[in-house]
Amino acid sequence: MIIIMRDNISDKEIDFVVSKLKNVGLDVNVSRGVERTVIGAIGEENLADKEMLQSLPGVENVIRVMKPYKIVARSYHRTDTLVDIGGHKFGGEQLQVIAGPCSVETQPQMDAAAVAVVAAGCRLMRAGAFKPRTSPYTFQGAGVEGLQMFQQAAKPQRLPIVTELMDVRSIDAFMEHEVDAIQIGTRNMQNFDLLKEVGRIHKPVILKRGMSATVSEWLMSAEYIAAGGNHNIIFCERGVRSFETYYRNMLDVTAIPVLKRETHLPVIVDPSHAGGKAWMVPALAKAAVAAGADGLLIEMHPKPCDAWCDADQALTPEELATLMQQLDAVARAVGRTLL
Repeated sequence: MIIIMRDNISDKEIDFVVSKLKNVGLDVNVSRGVERTVIGAIGEENLADKEMLQSLPGVENVIRVMKPYKIVARSYHRTDTLVDIGGHKFGGEQLQVIAGPCSVETQPQMDAAAVAVVAAGCRLMRAGAFKPRTSPYTFQGAGVEGLQMFQQAAKPQRLPIVTELMDVRSIDAFMEHEVDAIQIGTRNMQNFDLLKEVGRIHKPVILKRGMSATVSEWLMSAEYIAAGGNHNIIFCERGVRSFETYYRNMLDVTAIPVLKRETHLPVIVDPSHAGGKAWMVPALAKAAVAAGADGLLIEMHPKPCDAWCDADQALTPEELATLMQQLDAVARAVGRTLL
């Protein structure tokens, strides 16, 4: 059960609702967002009288939610939520493409990438300053220095930046260097301590699906973030692990309409990590837009053959520009806009 409180309520009103819920044997989670406070009642919902709760001071609405995820569920919020990253909204009619290299390598590389992102028509930039790698002997990212290089390249082009957070100890650095959106990677989708921490800050979070995670597990991970008070969440499908070895991951296009039905939050797709090969990216990207995705996360490197990681899946600047034109046509065909 979800109890949505009115604006400008007092702690006394919140405490009163909490006491009523606890008196009937329900556990309680209070989520204080920037604009709205939401109280989640955990346990057997039939123990609480909905009409009684509705009449309590400060209560705006009471919603019964029979699923384990509550705040992120569409039954809690019937209309689509728009998540704003640096003035660009995800979840509306206009699609957003976040493009850039897999990792921050050098200042000249990042400067060239930022120019190419803008030239292609993309409005946000991605790159990894901290890199989770399968092998401990491969490039792990430039760290805090990488954040500095990223900002130095993106700011002149007025590009909001998106980068992956791997460790709670890096949050202060992310805030100091004004990261516009935090990406939680596939390996950390169920790092619940990390999810709780990003739930305490009000910076947009792009939550990638775990490589073997079910949709329900993915939604529950988002619930961890939302329960902390941060409701600025974007789901990112990046392919799941399967028995097939021809491509890197299997892009679950089915997950897009499923999520659009189950949650009010935006859904984007990473076709680069799904296919693992640059030549697959255009087809997967167009399929994602046709299936209803709200945006894309695409890898592009000024010189893919020189990339320090994931070179095989990075588009060239020219390929990205061509793809954006193609995606614009697909978007218009399904009643959306891109460029």
